[in-house]
Amino acid sequence: MEKKNQKKFDIMDYFSAIRIAAALLLSLLIVFVIILFVSEMPGVAIQKLMTGPLETKRSFFNVIVRGIPLVFTGLGLTLCLKSGIFNISSDASFYMGAVVATAIAISWPLPNIIHQFALIAAAAVVGGLISMLPVIVNKYTRVNPVVLAIMANSIFYYFGLSIISSFFLEKSGSWGSYKFPDDARLGTMIKGTSLHYGFVIVIVVTIFVIFLMNKTSFGYKVRVTGSNPAFAKTSGLRTSFIILMAQFIGGAIAGMGGAIEMVGVYKRFQWQTQTNYVWDGLLIYMLANGNPVFIPITAFFIAYLRVGAEIMSRSSDLDPEIVTFLQGIIILLVASQRFLYFLKKRHDQKLSLQQAEAEEGGAAA
Repeated sequence: MEKKNQKKFDIMDYFSAIRIAAALLLSLLIVFVIILFVSEMPGVAIQKLMTGPLETKRSFFNVIVRGIPLVFTGLGLTLCLKSGIFNISSDASFYMGAVVATAIAISWPLPNIIHQFALIAAAAVVGGLISMLPVIVNKYTRVNPVVLAIMANSIFYYFGLSIISSFFLEKSGSWGSYKFPDDARLGTMIKGTSLHYGFVIVIVVTIFVIFLMNKTSFGYKVRVTGSNPAFAKTSGLRTSFIILMAQFIGGAIAGMGGAIEMVGVYKRFQWQTQTNYVWDGLLIYMLANGNPVFIPITAFFIAYLRVGAEIMSRSSDLDPEIVTFLQGIIILLVASQRFLYFLKKRHDQKLSLQQAEAEEGGAAA
C-alpha cells in the first residue's frame, strides 16, 4: 500500500527549471555559432569566454565581487514583484543608497564597524522609503506604478548627483567625491583580490530573504497578495500594508546593495552616470523563476559571463558587448510562453489520457 501511495518521479514537475536551462544552453549555442562566423580566432574567444574567469585567482574573485550588487538587486526585486506590483525603482534605491553611504562616510567620523553599520543602515532606510513612493503616489493619483518607478529612477539619480556635486565633490583632479576614510570602507577578505566583506553581508541577506519568503506568515501573505489580490482581500488580509512593507524591504535591500558596492569597491564616489542594475535584476529574477534560493546562482552566472567576456575581448578580436546579445536571447526565450510548450502540452495530454483510462477501468470493475 505504501508503494502505491508513493508519487512517481515525474521530470515535468521541474518544467520551469528545464525551460530555463534549455534557454541558457540554446542561447550559448547561438552565441558560439555567431563567434565562429565573426571571429578570426573563434576557439580562443569561446575558451576565454567560458573558462577565462577560472584561470587566475583575481579573475575568479572578480566574478564574486561583480555578482554582489546583482544579488542585492535581484533579492530586492523579488520582494517587490512577488507582492503583485511591478515596481522597478530599484535603481533609485541603489543609487541613493550609495549617495547616503558617501555622505555618512565623509561627514560622520565614527569608529570602525559602527561606521559601516551606520551607513549601510541609513542607506537601507532611504532605499526602502524611495521604493514605497511609486505605490503611495499610485494610490492617490492612479498613475501607473511602472511609469512612476521609471521616473523615480531618473529623478533620484539627478537628485543624488546634485548632492554629491554640491557638498562632497573634491575640487581638484578628476570628478569624484572626497576619499572615504579607511574606517568607513569594507575591508578586503582575501589579500591579492578585490573580494570585500560585503560578500558576508550578501550571504546573510540572502538567508534572511529565503526565510522571510518561505518560512514566515508575512512571506505567505506577500505571495497570496501578489498571486490573487481578490482572494487576499476577502480573506481579511491588509493588502495595502503588505504591499507597502514588501516594497520597503525590497527597496531597503537595494539601498544596502548600493552602499556596500560604494564603500566596498570604490575609494570615492565616482558614479556620474545612472545605474542600470534594475534590468539585470529583472533578468536574474526571471532566470531564478522568482525563487530567492536561486537568485545568487543566477546572479553569479551573469557576473561570470561578463568577466569572461572582458577576458575574451583582451585575448581575441571580439568586444565584450557580445554578452549583452546573449542576455537578450535568454530574455526572449525565457519570457516566451511558447518555448518548449509542446513538451508540456504533450505531457499533460498523456497524463489526462492515463487518468481517463484509470477511471474507466475502475468503473468497469
